[in-house]
Amino acid sequence: MPVSPVSSRPVCPRCLRPSPTCICALVRPTPHRTEVLVLQHPQEQRQAKNSVALLRLSLARCEVVVGERFDDAALRALLHRPGLETRLLYPDVPAAPAPPASAAAPAAPVRLVVIDATWRKSLRLLLEHPLLAALPRLALDAPAPTRYRAIRAARRADQVSTLEATVQALAALEGPSFDGAPLLDAFGGFVAAVAARQRPRTEAGPG
Repeated sequence: MPVSPVSSRPVCPRCLRPSPTCICALVRPTPHRTEVLVLQHPQEQRQAKNSVALLRLSLARCEVVVGERFDDAALRALLHRPGLETRLLYPDVPAAPAPPASAAAPAAPVRLVVIDATWRKSLRLLLEHPLLAALPRLALDAPAPTRYRAIRAARRADQVSTLEATVQALAALEGPSFDGAPLLDAFGGFVAAVAARQRPRTEAGPG
């Protein structure tokens, strides 16, 4: 069985999490057409509360690339695929304005790029990579209420987990043919499990 390089605890070979926190039972295979590329900050890869492992295992066309800095050639190869239109899931914010947008819907299938990082680190990634910042944006008009705050604080009222944001984006791109409800329910189970593990430490008090 694989061993975690950080803690030397046995890890699940599928979800790559420590065996006591394996999430494989929560995986919900979710049919979808859109390709998903998750650019994950290295610190998120080690975060027990991170939602991307569940997302990756539930979406057949989901690729996760871990990194903080990418050279232009490598990033260009990641972002673009023949026959696909690339969209970046990110709001239009003053610090990183979105490029002029076309009112027309994508004419080809979409490759959706998602940044998995804290708000500050995601903004830094965008500002340091002009190729990423230049992508047409897909923003969630009204993000649905998140369950994530039960286990992780947010700086902005509209922040949701990477899994929740991706599910909402796929629903917007694919319409009624995409059913993300089972995956969101599974994410609720993930949040509940993490919260339950946190509670004994909280109740025990400091020290």
